[in-house]
Amino acid sequence: MSRKVEKSDSEWARELSAEAFSVARNKGTERAFTGKYNDHKADGLYTCICCAEALFDSNAKYDSGSGWPSFYQPANADNIEEESDSSFGMVRTEVLCRSCGAHLGHVFPDGPEPTGQRYCINSASLDFVGRDSKG
Repeated sequence: MSRKVEKSDSEWARELSAEAFSVARNKGTERAFTGKYNDHKADGLYTCICCAEALFDSNAKYDSGSGWPSFYQPANADNIEEESDSSFGMVRTEVLCRSCGAHLGHVFPDGPEPTGQRYCINSASLDFVGRDSKG
């Protein structure tokens, strides 16, 4: 983690699309199978929509069948944080960007080897940088 990013809700609302703001800043969830990265297969890094922190590598992405981009591990565990989430009458583990606090999704213990984890992440919380991109 390189920096802590703090902005007001009005600043985030100006910078993000309505969907990205709803998901990343207000802990929303996009509808299953609608996100732009659900079936995305390019090689590269998935970054935070809010602060561009590197979050997940395409090498750890797999098709979980859940309708959301799924990864078996983060690109760098120091770039995310996990918190208990007891909303909607269930207990889950929420995944957040450590740099800016953006809500990314949830992690479940039903993923593939080698970790057994399924990071179920909203496309609206992500950007993508191809591995062959410059800059």
